[in-house]
Amino acid sequence: MLHLNVYLAPSRSPGLSRIMKFTTDPVDAPELPKKFTFNPKEGIDNPALVISDDKEPDVHPRLCVLKREEGQGFGFYLSKDTGCRGHVVRQVEPWSSAERGGLKKGDRVLEVNEDFVDDKEHSTVVLKVQASGLKLYLLVLSAQDYEFAVSEGTDLTSLSRAYHPVEGCSRPRLCYITKEPGSGLGLRIIPIEGVRGRYRLSPMSDGPAERAGVQNGDRLIWINGVMISALTFAALSKMVKKCEDHVTVLVIDSRSEESYNHMRLPIIPAFAKTHNLPYRPKTLHLTQGPQGYGFLLRQEKLRSGRIAHVLRDIDPGSPAETVGMEDGELVLAVNGEQVEDAEHEGIVSKIRQSGQQVTLTTISIPGRDYYTQLGISPLLFYEVHIPKREQFSKPPPQHHEGHQIPPHPRLCVLHKEGSGFGFNLGCVQNKPGTYIGQVMTGSAGERAGLCEWDVVVEVNGQNVEEEYFDEVVRLIKEGGTPLRLLVMEGEGYQKLRSTMQTSGLKTSQTSSSGLNLHSNTVPDTSQDDFL
Repeated sequence: MLHLNVYLAPSRSPGLSRIMKFTTDPVDAPELPKKFTFNPKEGIDNPALVISDDKEPDVHPRLCVLKREEGQGFGFYLSKDTGCRGHVVRQVEPWSSAERGGLKKGDRVLEVNEDFVDDKEHSTVVLKVQASGLKLYLLVLSAQDYEFAVSEGTDLTSLSRAYHPVEGCSRPRLCYITKEPGSGLGLRIIPIEGVRGRYRLSPMSDGPAERAGVQNGDRLIWINGVMISALTFAALSKMVKKCEDHVTVLVIDSRSEESYNHMRLPIIPAFAKTHNLPYRPKTLHLTQGPQGYGFLLRQEKLRSGRIAHVLRDIDPGSPAETVGMEDGELVLAVNGEQVEDAEHEGIVSKIRQSGQQVTLTTISIPGRDYYTQLGISPLLFYEVHIPKREQFSKPPPQHHEGHQIPPHPRLCVLHKEGSGFGFNLGCVQNKPGTYIGQVMTGSAGERAGLCEWDVVVEVNGQNVEEEYFDEVVRLIKEGGTPLRLLVMEGEGYQKLRSTMQTSGLKTSQTSSSGLNLHSNTVPDTSQDDFL
């Protein structure tokens, strides 16, 4: 997972100043060069005339290899400044895989796993990093080199290509082959004599394998998620025979294999081009209608054992049905941010906080099972385009009877990243109660749905409406992660509080974590979205 700059409470750290000392002591003035008189008979070969060009600084990309443990992040902060080119490494965590891999603050990312990304949308770059697995290969330029290259009009694509030392090197190919009656896979696997665990391929002319992208002489690297370098020919043949009606192989031509070995790069799916893969994620751009989006999001356990966020109960004629949402699809990303491993409440909150437009990336259950078998993320080869949000006037939501929905609290679930949760806490001096003063862009707080001026009602289930600032901060710090904040929009909170003072109820007693995304109903308390 990517880390982003996060803070818990406002703080001011003294800035670092670099002081340069200048001296005004008199020094001997340098001897001025003698006046040069041009002699046309001698021309430009006149030995008194010396022309020298300023030497341009060399611009050298660096390859950073990052390795992380399961469940851990790579340990760096990636951002995109509005109006500026490039994807910038803002901070590198001490002792992290990013630091060990040579990544530095200020670096600009040119390539992610050999894909040029300088001109890609930031959300696409983030997804590529998140989907890369336990290893990540970044080609970067230092801030100084990047700024110089851009100012000189250097083609950064060519600069990236020039980094790879061998011309004519092709990327690996991930090929999906379907068996056909009579010809099977249309493929012969031939051991390379004298080398254990290495095999070349010979596809049948115009057979299933050749149509899937396999070329004669290709080296077989990987089959159905298994590296074949340690397999005997007998074990490999047995594996192929056990395949039902299809097989997915990772292949590369012999010259490119030598190039990768020369560069000491592994041949892995993250570097591959895809051919004929049967399942692809799809993007759904939804605009909220009068009855909401028109679908239900549930957390379910699949037959494979995976816990997934499943789209259900799609209303006929709703925005969800109109854009092609299908019952049983799984949510992979919300607004370009990977959410498969996120808390269910956090995903729902993120969709709600998206306003009247949201972009969902989904895949069918068989599609997810396919990528699970291969051991790779379905987002590995996917690029999502998030359209710019249209500005809508936001009339108050209404019941079917025409009455306005009363304001209600929201449950935001935050997972601590790096140095904090990504928000500043504020209060009115000498008065109980706290509110969200600032939410950092791209932080855990923003992803969980926190908004500026939200009033904090509960911290991890404990009501804090009458608690003072220091006590709320203590509860947050001691509460660990995940942090569950029940919050409410400030103006709505004041209205609801004044309404309920006569009833003796606390604001939190009106809340629920119901996950129905038909926005015209008050969330219920059944919590049937969890198993």
